[in-house]
Amino acid sequence: MHVIAKPLLVSFWSIYPNAKIPLTAWYKIMQRECFSDINNLRETFASADYVDGLTVFNIGGNKYRLIVTIHYNRHKVYIRNILTHEEYDRGDWKQKV
Repeated sequence: MHVIAKPLLVSFWSIYPNAKIPLTAWYKIMQRECFSDINNLRETFASADYVDGLTVFNIGGNKYRLIVTIHYNRHKVYIRNILTHEEYDRGDWKQKV
């Protein structure tokens, strides 16, 4: 899959250094694999959820949430938002996406 845009990951882990290792691992897996649909994705990322047209990943032992749009047919992953668990729970991200 082609992940767009890694700079969002880098800027997030510059604020939350504990997120660097799990986000880097997620990024490498996403680049290496080619998923056909959400069910195929869940074979690798069991906790991935499909919410309002977006895919939400639990990152770093559920400390962070990575929100992406995946175009399976084009093999593209667009990073929409990265949040702490607390920010995600507030739900403000749903209005900004």
